[in-house]
Amino acid sequence: MRKAATDEVAPDEGGGLPGASGPPPGAKDTGPGGRDGRGRPVTGAAGTRSRIMRRREALAGLAFVAPMLLLFIVFRFGPTLGAAFLSVTDYRLSGEWTFIGAGNYTRLLGDDLFWESLGVTAVYTVLYVPMTVALALGTAVLLHRTLWMRGFFRGLFFLPYVTSIVLAAVIWKWIYEVQDGLLNASLGVLGIGPVDFLGSESLVLPSIAAASAWKGFGYSMLILLAGLQSIPREVTEAATIDGASGWQRFRWVTLPLLRPVLFFVLVIEAILGFQVFDAMYVMTAGGPVRASYSLVYFLYDSGFKFFDFGYASAVGLVLFLVVLVFSLIQRRLIGRDAD
Repeated sequence: MRKAATDEVAPDEGGGLPGASGPPPGAKDTGPGGRDGRGRPVTGAAGTRSRIMRRREALAGLAFVAPMLLLFIVFRFGPTLGAAFLSVTDYRLSGEWTFIGAGNYTRLLGDDLFWESLGVTAVYTVLYVPMTVALALGTAVLLHRTLWMRGFFRGLFFLPYVTSIVLAAVIWKWIYEVQDGLLNASLGVLGIGPVDFLGSESLVLPSIAAASAWKGFGYSMLILLAGLQSIPREVTEAATIDGASGWQRFRWVTLPLLRPVLFFVLVIEAILGFQVFDAMYVMTAGGPVRASYSLVYFLYDSGFKFFDFGYASAVGLVLFLVVLVFSLIQRRLIGRDAD
């Protein structure tokens, strides 16, 4: 028999026919430093074009974020560095300053008023955060289950958040009035009172925390409502089919899926709690007997009443560290499984 003249031609190592140029069929150009469909580096004109395109995209992205980045550096990062510098100096109103190292921080450790204001701030935060988060979560759950006029109620509940904190504090100060206040008038109908909410050392912090929670829960409510709406309906429906009650669905299905959002809300509200000043300044001026004298109030008096800017800056840096440590603790306890 004669040998067939059409012997099969074996492909070369690159996968193409002998003498063929370029990548084999199906290979993809992934740009400079990239790989084609067979894992080989891509070079040449196509790689150069891809490199130029990626560089242009990077420059375009940088151009978009540059204004906000500049604002952040000038109005956030810059003042923080300035405060850190002032905290190690004895800065005077005339502009003269003397480097004193850790003198302001050593002075803080021995200042009873600092520790008292820090304790007031901690107690207020412990009261304020659960009030706000509970109110925001409860309202968000109700809005999530409500179909009738949901947009109207969402705007209504969010309205206090966009109200001036000074205006809200004045309104609540009138509500808490001993003689003609709305709350005491309501309690009088029940035969209770009058109660001096803002004049009692034991009631002033819960009273201010309640007013601040009413003022600030709207933002957290919207965040939590968005988190609830992102939970797949199939998950809750499956729990319902398995016989889970409403509370069981909320406890074992909704809350675990809501944990990342809940962690964010807790951190934000804790930061706001540690920064409380306006409400205390308007409603009680730090009284009675400094029972509502917060750490930011102490910072304000040090800087703008006694013009001790170096000492006030040290207080601000300590407050920053306290908030940072508290946020890390929350991350450890609550947010570690959020990812």
